Order: sequence, then C-alpha cells, then structure tokens
Amino acid sequence: MSWRHQLLRKGDRVKNELNAEVTGTVWKITADIGDVLDAGSIVMILESMKMEIPVVVEDPGTLIEILVKEGEAVTEGQSVASIEDNR
Repeated sequence: MSWRHQLLRKGDRVKNELNAEVTGTVWKITADIGDVLDAGSIVMILESMKMEIPVVVEDPGTLIEILVKEGEAVTEGQSVASIEDNR
C-alpha cells in the first residue's frame, strides 16, 4: 500500500504528515507520542467497510503528534499523525 505524506519544514526540523488513505473510523491507535518508529511500523488502524486498514510509517522517525482519537471519523487524505525525521 502506498501512503501519502507531505514534508513540512520548521527550521531544521522535518515533519512527515501521515494521511488516511480511505474514509473510515479510527479503530485503534497502536503507537504513543515519543515512540521511535521504523519504516513499516503501524501507527493506527482504520476501519472502513468492515476492513482494517493500517496507517504505516514510510520513513523512520519519532511520533510527535496524533491528530485523531479512537472512534473518530476520518476522511481520505486527512492528516492523522506527524513523524519527526530522525536523520
């Protein structure tokens, strides 16, 4: 699965925004703020049409923001979390 992300620059800090690929509901958040995540780590699981869709980190980094709550509805393309680049 290909997850879209946008790079935002704040000084020397680079943030990767993780976006929902589908419209659905946040079923479970599996990572905590401050977690150091490898590429392929699952941050949360969305539920859409009885299917579970993981939100996966593409590049390693530290989870710095979770923008949604469990049970919250999300739309396709909505930012759901931010990862700070560790490089």
